[in-house]
Amino acid sequence: MSPAEAVAAANDNSLTLIDVREQAEVAMTGKAKGAIHVPLSRLRDMADPRHPDFDDAFRQTGPIALYCASGGRSQTALGLLQQLGYGDLHNIGGLGHWVQAGGAIEPA
Repeated sequence: MSPAEAVAAANDNSLTLIDVREQAEVAMTGKAKGAIHVPLSRLRDMADPRHPDFDDAFRQTGPIALYCASGGRSQTALGLLQQLGYGDLHNIGGLGHWVQAGGAIEPA
């Protein structure tokens, strides 16, 4: 999935968009409009249905698109979610890719 495809899918609410950057980064730049902020360091707990910190946003059955600052951490996150049994995962790179594709930013 390209960043432009992710922007279109996010606009019609047909995917879950996850920002895996750290809180300080999100506070400085904002996040993609509609994205859920789950820092990579917390992703395993929040995405594992057996964990007490499981986030219901991960119950969605459609595609999941991940991004970070440049695409490295979102690729790590993609692998982690695959290990937990998630499918239809997409690394769309960094927040800059989202913006270049026409995606809106919202405050953290």
